[in-house]
Amino acid sequence: MYKSSGTIFDVKRYAINDGPGIRTAVFFKGCPLKCSWCHNPEGQNILPQLMFRANRCKGFNECMQVCPQGAISWVEGSVTNWNTCDDCGKCAEVCKAGGREMVGRLVQVHNLMEEIEKDMVFYDQSGGGVTFTGGEPMLQKEFLHQMLLACKEREIHTTVDTSGYASWERFELIYPLTELFLYDLKLMDETKHKHYTSVSNRMILDNLRKLSREKAHIIVRMPLIPGINDDDENIIASAEFLAGLPFLDGVELMPYHEIGLAKYQALGLDYQLEEIHPPTRELIEKVEHVLIGYRLPVIKHFSGRTL
Repeated sequence: MYKSSGTIFDVKRYAINDGPGIRTAVFFKGCPLKCSWCHNPEGQNILPQLMFRANRCKGFNECMQVCPQGAISWVEGSVTNWNTCDDCGKCAEVCKAGGREMVGRLVQVHNLMEEIEKDMVFYDQSGGGVTFTGGEPMLQKEFLHQMLLACKEREIHTTVDTSGYASWERFELIYPLTELFLYDLKLMDETKHKHYTSVSNRMILDNLRKLSREKAHIIVRMPLIPGINDDDENIIASAEFLAGLPFLDGVELMPYHEIGLAKYQALGLDYQLEEIHPPTRELIEKVEHVLIGYRLPVIKHFSGRTL
């Protein structure tokens, strides 16, 4: 019945931070935003990409022999010329140690549903389900729509984790099938939003207003990036905006972390925020206090929560 296919880069089982209960998180590849702090940079490009983790390399050197572009050399270890590499994947095919791998695979709806259904017993016991995240799942609207339909048929709880940067027509297609939105709110100032994410926030804010008016279940996620969006002006503007929405399930702070740093190196990408460090507990509590002051329901974790 479902003939659509899509590109994903990971399926994480037993996820407990991506919605209520125990969940399967499906990571869609491709995103229209280029957030400076993105911790899943492999999710930005919709095409498969080579990742090279030097710490896994065993020096077998078959990769050098098969690379058609001559992009691999040996200088006290395997070295990749990322300007020459065309992500053909031939080196990953022969890498026995798993140092080189292609990130991103094309999947059919029925194949992905087979993976998801393996965890249905955990969904039933915990009030969990499936979370479609990324990247930006709204970018692959037909695939997302058919996955939501398939989950609906099997009575699996559905969550969509989105930046909100998509046409309202795309939201109209999927929100009747989505039981919970995890919706990012990064920066209120449009100029700063463009600078740090590469896109305007006008459509994002407008879609959030419309979803709220439709009484969709929404938990707004606010990344907390020191020196970028943790200033009083942005926090107060965010709180005022959210407090003005007619319907909202909660607000969750997402403190910046450095887990994704190694991924940039593995993809041959420059990381723009090397001088940024995670926020202190005091800063997190300060922001939470501001949000609570606006009578916003602050969520600190999903454990045991059902919607």
